[in-house]
Amino acid sequence: MTWRGFASDNYAGVHPEVLAAIARANDGHAVAYGEDDETACLRDLMRDHLGGQAEVFPVFNGTGANVVALQSICRPWEAVICAETAHVNVDEGGAPEKVAGLKLWTVPVADGLLTPAAVDVHSVRVGDVHRSQQAVVTVTQSSELGTAYSVDQLGSLVEHVHSLGMKVHLDGARIANAAAGLGVPLRAITTDVGIDILSFGGTKNGAMGAEAVVVLNPSLARAVPFLRKSSMQLASKMRFVSAQLCALLTDNLWLRNASHANGMAQRLLAGVQAIPGVEVRRRVDANAVFAIIPRDVTARLQSEYRFYEWDEATGEVRWMCSWDTTAEDVDGFVAAIAREMSA
Repeated sequence: MTWRGFASDNYAGVHPEVLAAIARANDGHAVAYGEDDETACLRDLMRDHLGGQAEVFPVFNGTGANVVALQSICRPWEAVICAETAHVNVDEGGAPEKVAGLKLWTVPVADGLLTPAAVDVHSVRVGDVHRSQQAVVTVTQSSELGTAYSVDQLGSLVEHVHSLGMKVHLDGARIANAAAGLGVPLRAITTDVGIDILSFGGTKNGAMGAEAVVVLNPSLARAVPFLRKSSMQLASKMRFVSAQLCALLTDNLWLRNASHANGMAQRLLAGVQAIPGVEVRRRVDANAVFAIIPRDVTARLQSEYRFYEWDEATGEVRWMCSWDTTAEDVDGFVAAIAREMSA
């Protein structure tokens, strides 16, 4: 039975252009571990988008990308500053701590976005042997709460972090949605604002399973190949991972997919805002809509549609739209919410 969900953009299928790229890559033999034509193509495409200094290292998943990227910056006694809601803190099963051995210094932020003042909360006790030393700030674009840093916000934050002697990692699982929502090219929220290293997301934007660590600060590049291998993120048949990212970066497929997902989120927002009793407290900058509805309504809706209860204390839920969400999907979901709210 075909069904539609609003739980995660990971629920969506693979874009046909990505599947076609995988099929094209499945022709004959190719050198393993990244010495193949698809990975060379990806290197060129990523430099077209992010600048000539970009070095790209495909990996299997977002957790792996984040762990490898953060390891490349931090020495064993150093720590990562992140938002309390950051994916590396709440949704990666402790991988940054268990695999990379990193201390996470978290900061509560209401909208999911770090500020210079938030970073300063943990910019203390420098040189104190009793405290893990802060080395990197990780930001998520778009954030776990569906919000996005403006170019100016991100630039000011990076400048502040660099002034403190730290580097900046960007968790870009939904970087395409952020760029599409802001109406800017990918480099405007990465290279141009001084991001040091990027976890580039493809899976949530139409890939089958493809992410990448993209080094933008050349001083970090030497360590990444070794860390990728020791973190079990080196694909032997890498051409099939690279081919997916090549497809996304060709003919603006990344932008088309993200713009569509964002547009469906705006349609969903408009629909639920017209329903009495539905409370939307957060901005919708990308492809996520957060709303507060009665818990009994949530339970009834979840028997028909899959979505997550985000905050058990408040009853806030999260609805995600994807590259393949249709207007009919959204309108049907809105109708179901209206029906259950009036029941």
